[in-house]
Amino acid sequence: MSNPVFFTAAGTLDGLGTGDTFVLDGAEARHAVTVRRLEIGEAVDIADGAGKRLTGTVAGSGQGTLTVLASAVQEEGRPAVRLVLVQALAKGDRDELAVETATELGIDAVVPWQAERSIVRWKGDRAAKAHAKWQSVATAAAKQARRAWIPEVRAAVDGSGLAAAVAAADLAIILHEDAKRPLRDVLEKWRGGISGEDTDAGREVLLIVGPEGGISPREVTKLSDVGAVTALLGHHVLRSSTAGPAAVVLASDILGRWYEDPSISGR
Repeated sequence: MSNPVFFTAAGTLDGLGTGDTFVLDGAEARHAVTVRRLEIGEAVDIADGAGKRLTGTVAGSGQGTLTVLASAVQEEGRPAVRLVLVQALAKGDRDELAVETATELGIDAVVPWQAERSIVRWKGDRAAKAHAKWQSVATAAAKQARRAWIPEVRAAVDGSGLAAAVAAADLAIILHEDAKRPLRDVLEKWRGGISGEDTDAGREVLLIVGPEGGISPREVTKLSDVGAVTALLGHHVLRSSTAGPAAVVLASDILGRWYEDPSISGR
C-alpha cells in the first residue's frame, strides 16, 4: 500500500534532504495524530502541493505536531501536456464531484465557468466561498490520490473570460453531443502535430464541459471563432459531473500521461 500523504505549505520542504527531520503542524498534523493515529516507525509522505515530496518515517508526535525523519526528498515534474478542466457551474454538488474525480484522475487545473445556462450563480461572498470550496475539494482529492501536486482552481470566468482562455490555449475542446469528430480523433491528430516538437514549456489542453442544460449554440459559435473545436466523447450523453473526468481518462491515455515519467529527481 502507498504511504498516506499529508500536505504542508509550498516552500516548507525546501533545503531538506535524506536524514533531515521535518515537523508537520496544524490541521494536517492533528489528523495524522488523532485520526490516523500514526505510530513511530510508520511510513508517510509529506508533500508541498507544488511537486515536492518528502518520504520518511514517523519519529515522534506531540500536541498537534508530527515529526518525520526523511529517507528521501524528491521533486516531481509536471506533465509536458497539462490538462485543464473548464467546468460549468452546476446545481447541487455535481460540479464539485467533477472537480473531485478529475483531480484523482490527474487534472492539472480547474476553471469554474459561469455558462449561459448555469442555474447556479457565483456572486459576492458566495463566489469567494464557492471558489474556496472547490479548492478544498481539489486538495482533499489530491491527498486521496497521493499526489504531490494540488490542482489550482483558477478564477471563475464568464463567456468573455473563457473565450480569452481558449484563444491562449494550445488546444481547447468543447465536449458536445452534436459534434461530428470523436474526442479520440481530435486528440490523436493534435498529438501527431506536435510530435517531435519541444514540449518542455508546458502545453495546455482545455476540456470544456457545459452545465446540465448544455452549452448554448451562441457559446459554441463564440468559442469556435477563437479556436475551440467540438468533440464527441461517446455514444451516451453524460452528466456534467461525469463528462470531464471521462475526458481526462481518454486524454491522459492518448497523450501518454498515464505512464509518463514524472521526471523525479532526488535531492
